[in-house]
Amino acid sequence: MYSSILIAAALFNEGATTRAALAKAQHLLNDGGKITLVHVIDEVPGYVAASIPKEHLSARRREVEEQLAEIAKLAAGFDVKTVIREGQPSASILGAAKEAGADLIMIASHKPGLSDYFIGSTAARIVRHAQVSVLVTR
Repeated sequence: MYSSILIAAALFNEGATTRAALAKAQHLLNDGGKITLVHVIDEVPGYVAASIPKEHLSARRREVEEQLAEIAKLAAGFDVKTVIREGQPSASILGAAKEAGADLIMIASHKPGLSDYFIGSTAARIVRHAQVSVLVTR
């Protein structure tokens, strides 16, 4: 059982994998434990960001906040915090886990494509570099 679980929230599939991870986390959490949902918005390169209206980026962040809040509501009776980060996904997730004092990181994995074998997926990077246990779900 764990006292603090961090879930890397993927929202590309209406949050289905995140919802499934949240349900599992509730069974793995000690009484009085906490869950942190973290979503990382990839950094937009400066040359691209210059052509994107700031309102678009703000709207995307609000959309992510709303989606995380909806998912967090599914864990009624549990202490669930939501965090949004910007930057490189694996480093951001590991940083959020450290800040949350997580003793378990949960992350979904997809079937690896060819590029994953050369540069590694986010889940693989987290497994290699995490200082705590990692549960990879599919």
